[in-house]
Amino acid sequence: MEYAKQKLHEEKVFKDPVHRYVHVRDRVIWDLIGTKEFQRLRRIRQLGTTYLTFHGAEHSRFNHSLGVYEIIRRIVDDVFAGRPEWNQDERLLSLCAALLHDLGHGPFSHSFEKVFHLDHEHFTQAIILGDTEVNEVLAKVGPDFPKHVAEVIAKTYKNKLVVSLISSQIDADRMDYLQRDAYFTGVSYGHFDMERILRVMRPREDQVVIKQSGMHAVEDYIMSRYQMYWQVYFHPVTRSAEVILTKILHRAKELHEEYYSFKQSPIHFYSLFEGEVSLEDYLKLDEAVIMYYFQIWQEEEDPILRDLCERFMNRNLFKYVEFDPAKEYKKHSELEVLFKKAGIDPDYYLVVDSSSDLPYDFYRPGEEEERLPIHLLMRNDELRELSRQSDIVDSISGKRRTDHKLYYPVDLLYDESTKKNIKRQIRTILELT
Repeated sequence: MEYAKQKLHEEKVFKDPVHRYVHVRDRVIWDLIGTKEFQRLRRIRQLGTTYLTFHGAEHSRFNHSLGVYEIIRRIVDDVFAGRPEWNQDERLLSLCAALLHDLGHGPFSHSFEKVFHLDHEHFTQAIILGDTEVNEVLAKVGPDFPKHVAEVIAKTYKNKLVVSLISSQIDADRMDYLQRDAYFTGVSYGHFDMERILRVMRPREDQVVIKQSGMHAVEDYIMSRYQMYWQVYFHPVTRSAEVILTKILHRAKELHEEYYSFKQSPIHFYSLFEGEVSLEDYLKLDEAVIMYYFQIWQEEEDPILRDLCERFMNRNLFKYVEFDPAKEYKKHSELEVLFKKAGIDPDYYLVVDSSSDLPYDFYRPGEEEERLPIHLLMRNDELRELSRQSDIVDSISGKRRTDHKLYYPVDLLYDESTKKNIKRQIRTILELT
């Protein structure tokens, strides 16, 4: 039988806390899950450093990828099947793209991309199209199949309806991660009636639309999304951990450039330091590898690298104050001078962090990069953008809210064994005394 149509002798299921079960019937999907590139996602957390704020947030990108696949499977097998606007020949393509959409994420993805100028989407494409087990499985479906899967994920595939399943403002990706992240962090904000949303989804020309009768379920989804950003994704403690993580990577890179002699050669970092990361090098990186180096760097001679790693590993994070860079730049400059006088390097210990730097956003009524806005299918068959019909969504849509925080090591500022008067000045400016 043609490989693309092969079914397993017996359906496989994964027990899942969000969807109850993830069902796998297709041989192609089962084989993709078994590849080493996909299994690597077990070793990369979905929420990076969030586990230092919400201790339950240990779930992986493997969990999430299976969840996105399951949502798409339900849509194409149960909701869209038999509808004239949907081409069932696109079913397997949609399932594979859903399963593999996050394949290129690295360890602590946001910080790594920022420091080493990487792009996880580039590596997703490279894994799908390169000399990998994933490519080998996809190529058995057809010579152009890997390219089509890569195009769906890159949002360049000709059938935009398929793209919108994976990447729109009410796509399977977001529906899974909001619920999954809410479950594992233990918060109540991310829950919404996904069953209802799936029931009212309809294929329409080049996008997925929502029947008018499902508007209130979608409002709930939009509010859940908004709340999760501010209560979980933008949490200031998580951002403190991100700041320290980023500074560790910056410091290690700087030391390498200064020909510093590490006690143990950081071989997994060399290609990152040199800016020449091959696919082979990249696939060797996961969070276990990175945490190993953070563990041994606690014994390094360099006091900054040692201290930052001790802070990260033992959760001795930076404290913060609200900060407005536009109005308080003089205050920041004054603090930089005082930090230097106190013997505390401000490049590593006085950090302004902005929520706009984080890879999350909320609903926009216009196109969000390539992510289409949500359209309601009205009873007269007209399409209407959601915020034009919903006062709730209109009140929060398109309004980018940014906050800035100034992070610092409070313990060093209260250590008065040296530079006591200067540290008191710093505490006064930060309103700590």
